[in-house]
Amino acid sequence: MNSEEKFKNEILPKIPLRNEPPLPNNWLQIEMLERFKVLQFAGIKEGMNILEIGCGAHAISTVPLAYMVGETGRVVAVDLSRWTYFKEIIKSAGLWRRVIPMKIDAQNLPFPFKSFDLAVLIHGIRSLRNGETIVKVISEMLRVADEIFIAESLPIARTKGQETHLEMYNLREEIFEALYGRKDDLHYFQLEKLIEFVERAGGKIKECGTFEPNLPHFLAYIPREYAEKIRDTRKREILLKKWESACEKLQKYGEEHPPVGWIKAKE
Repeated sequence: MNSEEKFKNEILPKIPLRNEPPLPNNWLQIEMLERFKVLQFAGIKEGMNILEIGCGAHAISTVPLAYMVGETGRVVAVDLSRWTYFKEIIKSAGLWRRVIPMKIDAQNLPFPFKSFDLAVLIHGIRSLRNGETIVKVISEMLRVADEIFIAESLPIARTKGQETHLEMYNLREEIFEALYGRKDDLHYFQLEKLIEFVERAGGKIKECGTFEPNLPHFLAYIPREYAEKIRDTRKREILLKKWESACEKLQKYGEEHPPVGWIKAKE
């Protein structure tokens, strides 16, 4: 049995199913499996001390990370505010003793020197609001870890399902900007742009590449109510039409995960 099969058999069945329509009840397991797949490129070994930036409320990358470092390894999971289900999910996976959660700002990490074998940022670049913040966070990762590993979805569609995902996902930035005057998740960056961010932060690229998860990707969906609340009549009409078009394709083609770009770098 290979490592992916072990993870699927030993860990994913422990994660409770979720009742959050229109998402399927196993969406969290599918997202964790995708993270496990991309982390195969990170060079993680048992016993490693890993810093995870942006663990999020559902511990989607934390669970595979904690599994991969083994009983002698540790994952310091960092987030500023999103902790709603974190402890519950890590405990259900039986991995709580391997994880140290810390509520801190990744732009100002409280570690005075290199304290980690590896710092990772998995599907989190898009949540950092702007290029300046992205570079600052990566520079902090480089400062406190021997190596860093960054992975993010790419704006590439080779199938109708991938095209549908991108169309729905890209509405997030437009809708939230029209609704609140600020961006939510940014549009995906090309791999070349991700490399540029790392280099601007002072990183030297060791390896990089892309891979196809060959999995669904359900987290692009944004409920219609968000677009309905936009006060500007013209913007509301335009974005509702875009939402309806994306929703039709979603029902017809489903959502497939776009290719993922990954980067290994050091200071």
